[in-house]
Amino acid sequence: MSHPAAIPAFVPKHLARAACGRPLLVRPVSQDWAMGEFLYEGHRIEYDSYGEGERLLVLVHGLLMNRRMFEPLASALARRGNRVVCVDLLGHGRSDRPEDLRLYSMPLFARQVAALLDYLERPAAVVGGTSLGANVALELAVRDPARARGLFIEMPVLDNALPAVAGAFTPVLLGLRLGRPVFELTSRLTSAIPRTNYLVDMGLDWVRQRPGPSGAVLEGLLLGETAPHRQERLGIEQPALIVGHPRDPLHPFSDSGMLAGELPNARLVEATSILEWRLRPKRLNAELAEFLEKVSAS
Repeated sequence: MSHPAAIPAFVPKHLARAACGRPLLVRPVSQDWAMGEFLYEGHRIEYDSYGEGERLLVLVHGLLMNRRMFEPLASALARRGNRVVCVDLLGHGRSDRPEDLRLYSMPLFARQVAALLDYLERPAAVVGGTSLGANVALELAVRDPARARGLFIEMPVLDNALPAVAGAFTPVLLGLRLGRPVFELTSRLTSAIPRTNYLVDMGLDWVRQRPGPSGAVLEGLLLGETAPHRQERLGIEQPALIVGHPRDPLHPFSDSGMLAGELPNARLVEATSILEWRLRPKRLNAELAEFLEKVSAS
């Protein structure tokens, strides 16, 4: 068998079976929801697919979170005739989580989204997500613009957020390194708690992370650029829906406003708070659904 480094970024199902030694998981759960996985440079990446529409939206989760944070949104958009694919990036969720900081950066995450599109046999999609996912979408638009038909950007982390990000995640990284046994125990204990409530589960998913891979993700991101430079962002021409909200130093509304001013085809929507889309999603769901329709018609 070839060494994993020789495996292409994405492989068909029959080659994936040969490369990883077990069948590829593509298990239909219902008529409009299926789970799947593919190989990216020898590493397994999982995703969920909702709906069967021609309009394709790829959603990318927040930092140290996973694709399940988008379950309600993906289901709602699928009912409107869209296909929504929610992916776990390397180091997150149920995808492989190697403890190697060299595998984690914004450009590498953008390449994983492009590999997902290759695996799905789709030349392009509307790509977006929340926080980390928003920045990955911007990275893809800069590095591989033909793959992004449009951008959905919620809570980007740009210039105005950098001091708060450094102040928040440096102690977290030190804690993961110095307190690894405690975090390992916390991960095992919280993983045994059943899923019961959407918001509670989102919080638990964050602390369920194993400290080794989580630390590697943070180290890799902190050593590189967290987002494309402003001069690169000025060249993004794709239509973009930007959703920001007030009173959050890690995702200041000023970053969303700045980005809306930089992108010539952007529309800025202000959420009442970070909780609006999680507790009262009807308005913002409609905004995103309308955006997908407009991009598809253009």
